[in-house]
Amino acid sequence: MFAMTLWLGNTAYLYISVAFAQMLKAIMPVAVFILGVAAGLEVMSCRMLLIMSVISFGVVVASYGEININWIGVVYQMGGVVGEALRLIFMEILVKRKGLKLNPISVMYYVSPCSALCLFIPWIFLEKPKMDALETWHFPPLMLTLNCLCTFALNLSVFLVISHTSALTIRVAGVVKDWVVVLFSALLFADTKLTIINLFGYGIAIAGVAAYNNHKLKKEASRAISDDSQQTQLTATTTSSTSEI
Repeated sequence: MFAMTLWLGNTAYLYISVAFAQMLKAIMPVAVFILGVAAGLEVMSCRMLLIMSVISFGVVVASYGEININWIGVVYQMGGVVGEALRLIFMEILVKRKGLKLNPISVMYYVSPCSALCLFIPWIFLEKPKMDALETWHFPPLMLTLNCLCTFALNLSVFLVISHTSALTIRVAGVVKDWVVVLFSALLFADTKLTIINLFGYGIAIAGVAAYNNHKLKKEASRAISDDSQQTQLTATTTSSTSEI
């Protein structure tokens, strides 16, 4: 799934702008939530269904307002979203639910080689012949090294956050980053032209993500209070039993 995310997500940038790709990524909490429900990690409720509908509506409006929309790029980006959602769900299951308790470095130690292998096999048949024909084998060493370092830091932080919170939390935490990417891409790249409908739809989607964030925080707070109450009752019972003995 990590390889699928990289392949499809990067290919999407060949067809759509960076800003529009980030707007489409706003639907990530919806994908993670639906797959989380299917995996038994999340519970479906009317409130959550409403929040997910708001996010989806905002993404649709943002897409409607896109001037240079390319449906091939949209399909690639949506495929990358599904791959990322599945990856986060599997990470939560392996790291938290199955009791493996791997630290972030150990997770990367196992996942990265598998991802590289999954990318290497199709690369031989699909991309290598094109690179040989076009002779596009020359890469700037400095740019490639900086890219690798950023990727390593990103993956490390993602695994670290998932090990302490949940798969959905990492997507909610990325909202600020998405806004920064949208604004900077509009300033730096000539092919990025933001419209009022673009920003309005993206604003709706972000409002939905913020509503989810608020709901999740309240839910986790009530769960923490419940766990503390149960722990207190257990301690009191143990103390009482010890006193009787």
